[in-house]
Amino acid sequence: MPTIAVLEGDQTGQELLEQALRVLDPAVIGVELELHRFDLSLENRRATANQVVRDAADAMRACGLGLKAATVTPEKSGDVGSPNAILRERVGGKVIVRTGRRIPGVPPVAGVNAPISVVRMAVDDAYGAREWREGDEAFRTERVTRPTCRAVAEFAFQQAARMRARVFGGPKFTVSPVYEGMLKEELDAAAARHPDIEYEPQLIDATYALLLSRGSEQPLVIPALNRDGDCLSDFVLQLFGSIAGAESILIGFEGEDMEPHVVMAEAPHGTAPALQGKNIANPMAMILAAASLLGFVRDERARTASRAIYESVFEAVRGGMRTADLGGHALTDEFTAAIIERVRDKLDIWGSLGVG
Repeated sequence: MPTIAVLEGDQTGQELLEQALRVLDPAVIGVELELHRFDLSLENRRATANQVVRDAADAMRACGLGLKAATVTPEKSGDVGSPNAILRERVGGKVIVRTGRRIPGVPPVAGVNAPISVVRMAVDDAYGAREWREGDEAFRTERVTRPTCRAVAEFAFQQAARMRARVFGGPKFTVSPVYEGMLKEELDAAAARHPDIEYEPQLIDATYALLLSRGSEQPLVIPALNRDGDCLSDFVLQLFGSIAGAESILIGFEGEDMEPHVVMAEAPHGTAPALQGKNIANPMAMILAAASLLGFVRDERARTASRAIYESVFEAVRGGMRTADLGGHALTDEFTAAIIERVRDKLDIWGSLGVG
């Protein structure tokens, strides 16, 4: 039986997690799941001095799957901070994947229609740099490692195979052939290992320009350094007019094996405290996070359920089931109920036809 570590969160983040878990009910998806829940609320992180975060990470390492709600990061120095850094380090998280999609009824920007995944480093680069000042000069020592570059490159091509997409973009290796060139070398090597995947390397600035100037009629996977990918993810998701149709995935690897060892899915948005308790927040991204996680379960029924959830979400929106942020009137629980009904119907029909 697949086991999922469920990382509970704060405010609206926790409320939307509960909606996603309604969709993952075995009575809905036809797959028995064992859920191990961990309370990562700010209050409990403080009470346990982040031990609950370490316990959750160890559980994900053991079972390979995690579903995380949005959590509050305290602003005060010396507090428990964000759990994300602890989780990434403990599970060997090297890659973050964020996928944007066009939502029916939401106008995209610059003619972007097909899905775009940004595959970026979760470690190394600018965010792990040491900084200091000497008088009026500031210095920073950044680094990238070949294993991280290889993980980003290989997973970019694996993601492209899943999406029937083209690998597009890359680092500015012409200006930085030693530092950024290491990622380019690994992308070229991955392209040689995956000759069936279309590969169009571009410099990072050209990538931004081409996305704006020509949009995308073909699914794209864009590999990137850590900070480049952070900026690019926010840019790409906004091209679709809303981040509601996106999910974020952390991929953990061990040793030289390029198969994901840990997959943790979450929504790309925050805790939205102003919406807490009002039953009006959009659960779409959190439900899509749950669907993406099922796609990594080594069980054909789970992968079929993943497809059913994805299709049900976008069909429901196309049919007019929308929360207020998308111009509709559906409440949070009503939107989830509509998805559940569609998923059940799809799986029932597919089962009777012997397809899925």
